[in-house]
Amino acid sequence: MNDLRAVVFDTDGVLLATADRHAAAWKETFDGCLPEWQPSHAGARPRPFDAVREYRDLVDGRSRLDGVRAFLTARHIALPPGSSEDPPGCATVHAVAARKEEAFSTMLRTEGVRVFDDVRPALREKAILCAAVSASRHARSLLESADLLKCFDALVDGQDAAALALPGKPAPALFLEAAGRLGVTPAHTAVVEDALAGVEVGHRGRFRLVVGLNREDDLHMRDALRAHGAHLVLPDLGGLPAALEGERA
Repeated sequence: MNDLRAVVFDTDGVLLATADRHAAAWKETFDGCLPEWQPSHAGARPRPFDAVREYRDLVDGRSRLDGVRAFLTARHIALPPGSSEDPPGCATVHAVAARKEEAFSTMLRTEGVRVFDDVRPALREKAILCAAVSASRHARSLLESADLLKCFDALVDGQDAAALALPGKPAPALFLEAAGRLGVTPAHTAVVEDALAGVEVGHRGRFRLVVGLNREDDLHMRDALRAHGAHLVLPDLGGLPAALEGERA
């Protein structure tokens, strides 16, 4: 039997409406550092961070350090790595990551977190094991504050990634760890992701079903999710129970 036994959900953008705050925190961070990295010449200012395209293509779904590295590489900017002890700033990769963490944490304190309206109905209908995955160290506390943590049989977050030295997306390590904690193999597991790096996880990890979530119903994003490995693209979680049941039949 090759039935579907479990589903692993990404957290930001799938369960929690935090993607816009991540994008805003990245923009605040990079736009604050770009003048230092690329001083103006003849009045020309550095091109600001694109909170839609660059967020989607370079940092969405990645750990903070990997997101910083991807952006710097794309902009041909070289910084020393620094260390985890570096305070928020612009001088090292770790300092920039800490700056983004500081900006995001401030936004969470002032604005809180919202659960997408389709999440609880989808989870209420679940008939299989469920896990949540996030590269963020905030994931557990955010899911707890949203009263969602109890809906999951396992959670793998940024703290687990650091403790176990698990590489971030698009490497499938976090999702494989989640499937392992559920006691299932990728061949019996579905992945639900909204990030391009996330659907690559499902493809690289050889998961049974990779569902791309395109909440903005963007045609370009729909095609990009499919190109990166999504077997199925949905506009929300409303159609997920039927899709999972179809795989289990």
